[in-house]
Amino acid sequence: MAEKFKVGDHVTWNSEAGPVSGTIVRVRTKDFDYKGHTHHASRDEPQYEIKSDKTDHVAAHKGSALKKVND
Repeated sequence: MAEKFKVGDHVTWNSEAGPVSGTIVRVRTKDFDYKGHTHHASRDEPQYEIKSDKTDHVAAHKGSALKKVND
């Protein structure tokens, strides 16, 4: 099972453009529509909305795609 994160955690993930880091702003535990796509989430496998450190972009990812950054 993937690591569980919480709002305020600083994480990194890989994007098409390379590594990105940001702060979790919301934890989703139910399916939701985001940017035209349905994202599947549950209590056991939540999805996280993360605001990029460098832009105002917000991304949604599963915990398995994230790694906690030690500040």
